[in-house]
Amino acid sequence: MAEVVLKKISKQYENGVYAVKDVNIEVANKEFMVLVGPSGCGKSTTLRMIAGLETITSGELYIDGALMNDVSPKDRDIAMVFQNYALYPHMSVFENMAFGLTLRSFSKDEIKKRVHDAAEILGLTDYLDRKPKALSGGQRQRVAVGRAIVRKPKVFLFDEPLSNLDAKMRVQMRTEISKLHKRLEATMIYVTHDQVEAMTMGDRITVMKDGFVQQIDTPLHLYTKPVNRFVAGFIGSPAMNFITGKLAVVDNEIRFKEESGDLDLHLPDSLPAIFKSKIGSKVVLGIRPEDIHVSFQESESMVKGQALVEVVEPMGNEVFIYLNSALTGTAGTAMVSRSAIRTIPTPGMVLPIGFDTGKLHFFDAESGLVIQE
Repeated sequence: MAEVVLKKISKQYENGVYAVKDVNIEVANKEFMVLVGPSGCGKSTTLRMIAGLETITSGELYIDGALMNDVSPKDRDIAMVFQNYALYPHMSVFENMAFGLTLRSFSKDEIKKRVHDAAEILGLTDYLDRKPKALSGGQRQRVAVGRAIVRKPKVFLFDEPLSNLDAKMRVQMRTEISKLHKRLEATMIYVTHDQVEAMTMGDRITVMKDGFVQQIDTPLHLYTKPVNRFVAGFIGSPAMNFITGKLAVVDNEIRFKEESGDLDLHLPDSLPAIFKSKIGSKVVLGIRPEDIHVSFQESESMVKGQALVEVVEPMGNEVFIYLNSALTGTAGTAMVSRSAIRTIPTPGMVLPIGFDTGKLHFFDAESGLVIQE
């Protein structure tokens, strides 16, 4: 297998619009890298440039140390799995998986061995004589993956391969692809708009927005140490809560006062000096739903306030409580708490809430960048 390196890769169309701008990504040998972001962020365009299906306007692409900008797709030693499976309906599963090898004039014995080995890995041995129309969506996707496996390429590319499957099948298939990565010890680059897929599958994740890379990091670091408000809000489900306000000093205490609601939080004196330099400035406080506690014991590790319950969603093992920081009127900030409490509140109640001070994030209100500790 091989590493993939993108150096200042850009894609500009004839109308002057950039789909991708100055992308720098290094995918290590045997790594599972996920490109994630909303529709139109440039992730699929980036993948297609790696595959050679889109020309590179500027920058350099290396696969296994070799410059690939002007190398044709068939000579890049990559295999791509598409969203729509791209199977030939008139061919059997065996023929679909063998097609690429047949074009490359592999011997019949080698083709048979590779196809049967891949079919065993993917649980397709009993389906090799069937046509695609006789298969389920998940089985068709496995055939598409099998067609890539038999090639034994340096790099596997996946372009939103699970988006056509139902929720249960998506969970099953992402587990199978993760197992496949470990078994093959392959370099894989996987594009998705689903941050749950990204978090559960990737060794590292590249978050993109509007053609630019926002952050490249491990799933845990993306979740706990986002570099800006976009990454903080995109990664995590339900999304991070954001509350706009100002830092102030009242009676020698540092407080966060919400701009549009009733939250007035006493912050710990142990806040780093950078936060004290923001006194009087407009900032955005970020807090994950699981770090808003609607039932808590008195603790110095909490900052405390009150919120109005608007909607309650019991999920079985946990409850999503949709809150509003305004106790009266229609202003305030909508928030959601993810809680394991057994006593379910009712809409209209005003509840005490606690924020874990070790889990607070602060962002610059204008740039959206995290205020570094």
